Amino acid sequence: MQRVSERSEVEPFYVMEVLKAATERQRTHGDVLFLCAGQPSTPAPAAAREAAVAALQDGQVMGYTESTGMLPLRQAIAAHHRETAGIEVHSDDVVVFPGSSGAFTALFLAAFDPGDTVAMTRPGYPAYRNSLSALGCSVLELDCGAETRYQPTVAMLETLAEPPAGLIVASPANPTGTVIDTRELAKLARWCEEHGTLLISDEIYHGLTYGREAASAWATSRSGVVVGSMSKYFSMTGWRIGWLLAPPALQRPLEVLTGNLNICAPAIGQVAAIGALTSGHAELDAHRERYAANRDLLIRRLPDVGLGDFAPPDGAFYAWCDVSHLTQDSVAWCTALLEDCGVALTPGVDFDTVEGHRKVRLSFAGATEEVAEALDRMAASPLLKG
Repeated sequence: MQRVSERSEVEPFYVMEVLKAATERQRTHGDVLFLCAGQPSTPAPAAAREAAVAALQDGQVMGYTESTGMLPLRQAIAAHHRETAGIEVHSDDVVVFPGSSGAFTALFLAAFDPGDTVAMTRPGYPAYRNSLSALGCSVLELDCGAETRYQPTVAMLETLAEPPAGLIVASPANPTGTVIDTRELAKLARWCEEHGTLLISDEIYHGLTYGREAASAWATSRSGVVVGSMSKYFSMTGWRIGWLLAPPALQRPLEVLTGNLNICAPAIGQVAAIGALTSGHAELDAHRERYAANRDLLIRRLPDVGLGDFAPPDGAFYAWCDVSHLTQDSVAWCTALLEDCGVALTPGVDFDTVEGHRKVRLSFAGATEEVAEALDRMAASPLLKG
């Protein structure tokens, strides 16, 4: 019998399971509204596509690049952070990866040893937990509820028996869409620096906020790591370009690890990212305005649909909804909703190992008319009648 490692026995990323089922439903029925995947429904910005086409037409060799990324891309990323977050970043601080997912894997390997404890929020992004578990780390879930806007606090850390090796925060967060208060983020950054805890600040949804500021952890302390991506605000999920802003001690280990794990990020994606980063952002800001309109639509209509208890979506493009009055099995309920009316939502078990069976995540990254139609279908479904 073929041997399979124990470390591979992690939970699936259920959103991908839902996406697979929704794709099959789309093939057979052609009626699916995809409110499950956390990705923009818009293409890469024109400047990115034009840069990629120009590189291909000019016959540029899309071969290996520096493991840390093309220098013009790292310079553009540094400039982006200086302009949008007001923090001083040099190209040497930037390490580019095949998406932020590749960045997290390399970072976990560079910063933590098997047995190290890394804290994260519950609810939180499941790939943090699953990747850390696969690498032999101990995951400490901080129970974060509505009273703290589903975000961690220094008070929570002070109750721990000993400081964890790492703390992952996300602002705006997935699945809740909430933003950490600027002062609380500064307190977390200082606490982590003082206690030898590596703060990992997932800032991939920066640029997508609605009336609340999303500060960068590096505005307070550069001892932690900032995670960035072209996927969300820049609408370039499949181009697979992410990056880390890393303190000096981690820069060389990250370079060595990504050289071995990935060789480099996709060259054509890097070229496209340079185009997107160095052009104007009017096109991307227009996407954000559409997400804001979708958010306002959801806030108005979710209570009437039967999902009145949800986290305040300060940013990103998610609504984290309580369905405990409808089901105690969010996986079965989401499966039934897809079968009943062709609306694909993500069960909360992906994001919350304790309460997720009574939660669902709804993505409002699509077209406004599709979000409206999904709400109409859900309102008519017997599954929302309680």
